[in-house]
Amino acid sequence: MSTGANIVGSGRDMANGPGPEVMAAATLDGDRVISSDGHDIGKLKDIMLDVRSGRVAYAVLSTGGFLGIGDKLMAIPWGALTLDTDRTCFVLSLTAERVKNAPGFDRNHWPSMADETWATSIHQYYGREPYWGSDAGSRYRSTEFDARDAGDIPPGSSDAPEAGGVKL
Repeated sequence: MSTGANIVGSGRDMANGPGPEVMAAATLDGDRVISSDGHDIGKLKDIMLDVRSGRVAYAVLSTGGFLGIGDKLMAIPWGALTLDTDRTCFVLSLTAERVKNAPGFDRNHWPSMADETWATSIHQYYGREPYWGSDAGSRYRSTEFDARDAGDIPPGSSDAPEAGGVKL
């Protein structure tokens, strides 16, 4: 089961540039988020990474308030979002009413996002499998690189892939 965000729209088939399949997190800051019933519900404020696994843990949505004052922050599981390249926004898989009642926090009192009890409750609210999978313990296991994951490039080879004539 994929825990990543879906991508829809004609822009998803772009051949040039890094997006939308791979994007810098900073390019997403301030992106508009709409509810599944079409209401503008806020903007992305941050992308939170699980440093150990290298996965996106959450998108932090800022909703309500004015210019960041009085806003409510919400940790949204990445898989609950869909990037809509035609409307140039993210769509959250909840209605505006459910978003209004979603658990949140203020900018001065962030939750401990590494707390599995808190994280599990957030994923349950959004109807998503936790990004670390059904085996919560696997979230903190180190993963060894397997040379078989490198395709046909032999370990230690200088035959790195190229992009646009530039060796990566």
